[in-house]
Amino acid sequence: QVQLVESGGGPVQPGGSLRLSCAASGIMVSLNSMGWYRQAPGKQRELVAAFTGDGAINYASSVKGRFTISRDNAKKTVYLQMTSLKPEDTAVYYCNKRLYMKDYWGQGTQVTVSS
Repeated sequence: QVQLVESGGGPVQPGGSLRLSCAASGIMVSLNSMGWYRQAPGKQRELVAAFTGDGAINYASSVKGRFTISRDNAKKTVYLQMTSLKPEDTAVYYCNKRLYMKDYWGQGTQVTVSS
């Protein structure tokens, strides 16, 4: 019902920037309840940034002030602008959409922060 395709990951040096994109298709009412999660090796998947059901934005405390989530409703695309990247930001980043109490996930995109 919902397809999510991420892009924009890759290697980057500490202090660098990347922008991730998540293009959505399928049955969708809005880009609310949509955002980004990440999973580092050996760790649980965690919320990075997301639009809530009413369009507000939540950020993980570890990324506040460094990451910015945005969206283009016409393109059905959600973005994650990441700046001042740190090695601890290394993870697979997943796009998520919750629709009718069901979670949809993209395939993930690897972000590696290393010198």
